[in-house]
Amino acid sequence: MKRILVINPGSTSTKIAIFHDEEVAFYDDIHHEPSAFDKQKTFEDRYKFHYEAIIDSLKSHEQTMQFDLVMGRGGLMKPMEGGVYKVNERMVADVPLSIYTHPCNLGCVLAKMLADKVGCEAFTADSGNVDEMLPEIHYTGSPLLPHHPIWHALNQRAIARRYAREQGKRYEDMNLIVCHLGGGISVALHRKGYAIDCNNALDGFGPYSPERAGTLPAGDLIRLCYSGKFQQDELLKRISGRAGLTAHLGTNDMREVVRRIEEGDEKAREVTEGMFMQISKSIVAEAALLQGAPDAILLTGGLMHSPYIVEHIKKYISWLAPVQVYPGQDEMQALAENGLLVLRGELTAKEYK
Repeated sequence: MKRILVINPGSTSTKIAIFHDEEVAFYDDIHHEPSAFDKQKTFEDRYKFHYEAIIDSLKSHEQTMQFDLVMGRGGLMKPMEGGVYKVNERMVADVPLSIYTHPCNLGCVLAKMLADKVGCEAFTADSGNVDEMLPEIHYTGSPLLPHHPIWHALNQRAIARRYAREQGKRYEDMNLIVCHLGGGISVALHRKGYAIDCNNALDGFGPYSPERAGTLPAGDLIRLCYSGKFQQDELLKRISGRAGLTAHLGTNDMREVVRRIEEGDEKAREVTEGMFMQISKSIVAEAALLQGAPDAILLTGGLMHSPYIVEHIKKYISWLAPVQVYPGQDEMQALAENGLLVLRGELTAKEYK
């Protein structure tokens, strides 16, 4: 039996789990008070805070500090091919330099700290900036602004592999369009084991979502930047955080939005239907790169718990290919399974350079 510690830091909580092979033996979702972040001015402050919270949780639940491997959620570092990577000193040094301040950046650092403490190795898998796109996809209309993907690579690939197993096939032999729908929305084309196209689900590229703006009119955005009405940090929040449904409707809670629609709120219906249309256009557009229909379209993420959302997206896309729905996401399980493949010698970990 292999004992694997999995770490997934978030903005309001830190999720940790101990797996005995594929089975969860311990799980804790450590919630953090918003006021706790007021004192965290630097990257070092942030990872030390989360590290102490993890140690306290393991001690308070009397968990033995012995692991064969520690897996941490991947950060938004330099673009890399998908797969499992050993957390080395170069990775730890690169993460604080990222222009993105997403909490996932803490994952590999925390994994390395815990692994060093107990005397094992630390790994990460399928970070949010996995880049396997075709060279042509990186081009935009301006050489100053190439397209760099940021997407839910870990969950998307885990779901794609799960679907392939259910069909008795190999992921590497299938063509799949996968859409992750949560606070951010990512759409990717998985062709024979590689995600050859995907959007930037964090920073303004693709459909709008409950919290993110997606693609915006470039000229109007530039004029807004120079209008004198907003500081840079404020505008960045209008791209990611206080954008999408949050900006239009004042909430990112889809349950609340659906309730409003059912009570006759026409604006809520229009804004939400507009989001469904943008999502659907993004999904269907990926078929152009295949020059035909995919084997299946997979819908995953937290929003897929809502039958209303599933129904309204399916009506736009079900003509293209079979649609399979996988509500929620299980990044912890996906990380553990990737680590287990390395420990069993079924997968070779890559070196971050």
